[in-house]
Amino acid sequence: MTIAVLGAGAFGTALAIALSDQGVTLWARDAAAVQAMQDARENAARLPKIPFPDGLTITADLGQACAADTILMAVPMQATAKFAEMNAALLRDKVIVGCSKGIDMDSLRGSTAILSDLTASPAVLTGPSFAIDIARGLPTALTLACADKSLGERLQQQLSTPVLRLYRSGDPQGAELGGALKNVIAIASGAVIGAGLGDSARAALMTRGFTEMQRLAQALGARPETLLGLSGFGDLTLTCTSPTSRNYAYGFALGKGAEWDAKITVEGAATARAVARLAQARQIDMPITQVVAALVEGRLDVAQGMQMLLSRPLKEES
Repeated sequence: MTIAVLGAGAFGTALAIALSDQGVTLWARDAAAVQAMQDARENAARLPKIPFPDGLTITADLGQACAADTILMAVPMQATAKFAEMNAALLRDKVIVGCSKGIDMDSLRGSTAILSDLTASPAVLTGPSFAIDIARGLPTALTLACADKSLGERLQQQLSTPVLRLYRSGDPQGAELGGALKNVIAIASGAVIGAGLGDSARAALMTRGFTEMQRLAQALGARPETLLGLSGFGDLTLTCTSPTSRNYAYGFALGKGAEWDAKITVEGAATARAVARLAQARQIDMPITQVVAALVEGRLDVAQGMQMLLSRPLKEES
C-alpha cells in the first residue's frame, strides 16, 4: 500500500521521512519550493539539515499524490476545510488520516468532522511529538484513532515503524480534541513562565487546564479515558513544558511582552478563539481558555488574565 502526505510543513515532512521505507509521496503547494526540496533533498525551510531518504518523492502535482492508497492530511488546520472542499473530487472515499491539530475558526469543527464530508471513517494521528524528533528517528509514541476498528488496525500496522509506535483508539473525536485543546493550555503555560510567575503556577494551570479539556471533550461525546492517554495528557505534558513547542513559545513571548514572528503558525491561537466561542455557546465553564482567547485578541494582558483566574470563587476541586 502506498502513502502520500499532503502538506510539507515540519510535521508533514517529518512523517514522510519517517515512513519513507514504504515509499512516500510528499505534496507541497508551491512548485518553486518543491523544486528547491528536490534539488537539496531536504526541506531547508522547515527541517534544515535533515536529508530526504531515497524512498521519499516530493511533488506539486496533487493528482499524483492522491493516487496513493492512504492519505495523511497535514495541511494546517485553518486551511483544511477549504482544501477539502476544493479538492473533494480527488479525495472523496480515500483512506484519510487527519494529522493537524486544532478547531476550525469558521465552523467550530475538528478535522474528523471536516474529513467526514469526504470519507466514511476518517482517522486521526496525534500525540506528544515534535517534528524534529520524528524526522531524526527518535523514539516517539502517538495515538492512531479510528471509529472503524478494522481500518484502524490496518493503519496501525501500515504507519508504525521500529521507532514510531502507534497506539490504537476507537475515539477519533476524543483524540483530536486532546491534540487541539492542549495547545491552548500550552499558550497559557508559556505565558505564565514568560511573565515570571513560576513553575508552581504552571503546574496549577496545567492541572486546571486539563480539567477544562476533559470537560469540553466529554460534553462533545468523547470518552473520558481518551484524554488520559497520549493524545491528551501526554501531549499536554510535552507542549506545556518545552520551548520547542511553538504554542508554548508564543505564550512565553506574550508573557514577556516580546514580539512574535507572525509568519510562524500557532494553531493554539486560533483554537483558543474557536473553543471560547464553542464553550460559551454550550455554557461550558472554561476560564483558562477564555483568558487565552482574550490574550490572543489583545483584550487582556497576562497580569489581568491571572487576576481574573485568581479572583474566581473558591470551590471544591473537580
